[in-house]
Amino acid sequence: MATDYVTEPAAAKIEIVGELRELIGNTSAAILTDYRGLSVAQLTDLRKKLRGVDAEFRVVKNTLFKLAGEGLLPISELDDQLAGPTAIGFAKGDPIAATKVIVDFVKDHNKIISIKGGVVEGRVVDVATVDALSKIPSREVLISQMLGSMQSPIAGLVGTLNGIISNLVYTLQAVVEKQGAPAETAEAAA
Repeated sequence: MATDYVTEPAAAKIEIVGELRELIGNTSAAILTDYRGLSVAQLTDLRKKLRGVDAEFRVVKNTLFKLAGEGLLPISELDDQLAGPTAIGFAKGDPIAATKVIVDFVKDHNKIISIKGGVVEGRVVDVATVDALSKIPSREVLISQMLGSMQSPIAGLVGTLNGIISNLVYTLQAVVEKQGAPAETAEAAA
């Protein structure tokens, strides 16, 4: 007599899918990597660096990630990237900062870790796009550049106004001196 077994997902897998789903919902980017050969020390180092930019790095099973991402990510477009061992850098804050950390780490350890691609702001990106994102200045640098460019015209206006006022004062002083009044009176008038 054949018995049909209905396999129920293990409670641990259900919990992992729930955690991943919550993490995916709270991230602005997920950078997928092939991490074969990373030592525990190197993995710990990468995780520490990512925590500094409000991101985290997790080794995930592709099937569990697909289940967790259903409805949140374009999972069908990630099939090529979700082949083989996968570890994912999840950016909770600035996606550019997390991407920089991962790309720099890959450059230092390119024999044992590589980027597969990812999802940034809901769009699937390839390796070239991830690399291009890592070259964008950080949010703080962009803000300071913008403020500097906004401040430049104002500083130029202040300089021009100071020049006009100085010229007016020198012109008044010249008029007063030409009329024969003492220079002290001209300075008091200014």
